[in-house]
Amino acid sequence: MAGGYDDRDGKIWMDGKLIEWRDANVHLLTHALHYASSVFEGERAYGGTIFESRKHSERLHNSARLIDFEIPWTVDEIEAAKQEVLAANGLTDAYVRAVSWRGAGPDMGVASARNPVRLAIAAWEWGAYYGDSKFKGAKLDISKWKRPSPETIPSHAKAAGLYMICTMSKHAAEAKGCADAMMFDYRGYVAEATGANIFFVKDGEVHTPDPDCFLNGITRQTVIGMLEKRQIKVHQRHIMPEELEGFEQCWLTGTAAEVTPVGQIGDYNFEVGALTRDIAEGYEKLVRS
Repeated sequence: MAGGYDDRDGKIWMDGKLIEWRDANVHLLTHALHYASSVFEGERAYGGTIFESRKHSERLHNSARLIDFEIPWTVDEIEAAKQEVLAANGLTDAYVRAVSWRGAGPDMGVASARNPVRLAIAAWEWGAYYGDSKFKGAKLDISKWKRPSPETIPSHAKAAGLYMICTMSKHAAEAKGCADAMMFDYRGYVAEATGANIFFVKDGEVHTPDPDCFLNGITRQTVIGMLEKRQIKVHQRHIMPEELEGFEQCWLTGTAAEVTPVGQIGDYNFEVGALTRDIAEGYEKLVRS
């Protein structure tokens, strides 16, 4: 599929029906465009089946509630709509994006309780998020921006507005020749990358930040389950920056990222080792099983 994301052939599900891709538009005065009242999910279909599809639909509803609106379609209706989109576009291996937002209506200020809540679902072919980094190990910058305190944002919502500092961090990283950036949290602990959770290996055990102020990713949870089945000790804890020097391996997890090895974070280097490769290969088998 070539061209800009607004100029493609295909169908998008929008507010209960399939429409032509190029007709999937919103008004300039849509509340979400001005005030970020939007939540979304990124999902992948493998062989026609969306991995952990229902968990994504349930999280979409929960994210909406966390930013104070209700999606007027049930989880079952969203599940059916995603299958409609895949079928209408003839896709089996695809990235699926569900997004819900406060639309244009009688309110056009910070408050928007009277505006309708909209929902759309699109799908397209999308390869490896980090390109060949999936094989050789991604190079990460260290962001100057920090994940905020949960007292300042709904940190467990997958909400559009929370990604603003992620966009800026990734732009800065790409300008330095990096694939992404690692972020610390408001306390100075290691947090995550701009759109993926992070794992480290030391002495055969795995360490991953406690997701107490950022999204506990569905892929993250899947990978922890894989490690536990392999009887590998997983430490979910606060990780200090100075610990990076002592870790041997590192990888990222996310629906888009899947399991991507990391070769470098700032001045710290990591081996793309046996455990990293085992988890990456095991995840690939799991999502297609």
